[in-house]
Amino acid sequence: MKENARYIKTIALCLSFLFFGKISFAQIDAARLKKHIYFLANDNMKGRGTGSKQVEKAANYIERQFKRYGLLPKGTVGYRQSFTAKVTRVVVPDSIRQADNIIGFIDNGAAYTVVIGAHYDHLGEGHQGSSKDSLGVGKIHNGADDNASGVAGLLELARHYALNKSKEPYNLLFIAFGAEELGLLGSKHFTEHPTIPLATVQWMLNMDMIGRYNPNNGVAIIGYGTSSKFPAIFEGVQSEIKFYTSKDGNGGSDQTSFYRKNIPVLFFHTGGHEDYHMPSDDPEKIDYRALRSIVELERHVIDNSMQQPKMDFIWTN
Repeated sequence: MKENARYIKTIALCLSFLFFGKISFAQIDAARLKKHIYFLANDNMKGRGTGSKQVEKAANYIERQFKRYGLLPKGTVGYRQSFTAKVTRVVVPDSIRQADNIIGFIDNGAAYTVVIGAHYDHLGEGHQGSSKDSLGVGKIHNGADDNASGVAGLLELARHYALNKSKEPYNLLFIAFGAEELGLLGSKHFTEHPTIPLATVQWMLNMDMIGRYNPNNGVAIIGYGTSSKFPAIFEGVQSEIKFYTSKDGNGGSDQTSFYRKNIPVLFFHTGGHEDYHMPSDDPEKIDYRALRSIVELERHVIDNSMQQPKMDFIWTN
């Protein structure tokens, strides 16, 4: 009897390990989020300005992660969707620059697709304009919050859905947008030249500046009013962080390009701060615990949305 009991206990422990090990493997990981941000927002990346060698290095990094997780390439050439970006806010000799969207796809054989996006460019060394530092030209703007934080969330969600061993009822398209800081150019280019039919897009989730959580304010979720299905999607959603919703689909980031194509959107954003568009937006200022909770909240919302039929669209302006 003792041998049988010991055998049963051993089997139970093994099954428990396998079960919980799988769940743990699929969970959003704060250490990975931190690793991505410290790579993208390192001084060696010189602010990831559009057209720079360093933004190309960032694009290569994102592409490697997509390949590692087994995402299918969904650009025009592999994972890349190239386009021309123009600097308009200041006069610079190299105003016409090459840029890329990096696009990976999880094909679940579904009729509709959820799009998840974040922009990976920033201000470089201040020469392309938009720095809030009056003496900022020539200084590296690392853009840890804006928007290495969103890219880290994008990569962790891609890893989760690629490796969770589940076949979701919707496809998932992951897009790292280029040239957002020059006027949402990457998302505009994608929505004008989509690599999947826009009519098959269920909705779009955008992450831009999700790393500086303020518990007094919470994380803003903008676009709640762009579909009548969002109240049901949020029903029962709980988080250890505070969040609030806003109806408008417009807002100064890439979800706006999708909203203008009559696609429901949600934009996650932790708000402005004193380091916004400053050389001081550095990785050590990110709240990694809260960032993980925000990405977990997004995962919950995505999961709930995939239990809905095709979503309607509401124009909020």
